[in-house]
Amino acid sequence: VALLATAAGGITVEEYGPSEIKQSVTGNGRADKRQIRFMVKTILGLEEEPESEHAADALAIAICHANSRNARRLARQGVTGRGA
Repeated sequence: VALLATAAGGITVEEYGPSEIKQSVTGNGRADKRQIRFMVKTILGLEEEPESEHAADALAIAICHANSRNARRLARQGVTGRGA
């Protein structure tokens, strides 16, 4: 129902697998929950790690999505990420 509602509203839905999220946030597709919480804190400049694993997971997904959007934007611009 949620996917149908977003499609009807013209909203794009992105999907990310667990290893893709872990890779995006920690650099390791097999990272554990502790590593994810630590990196979410570090990336977002938080004073403390998120209190719950659910909050850390939600923030990790948001970070992954932001990284993916930036990568797609750079790809459209022809930026390869390699030194000039």
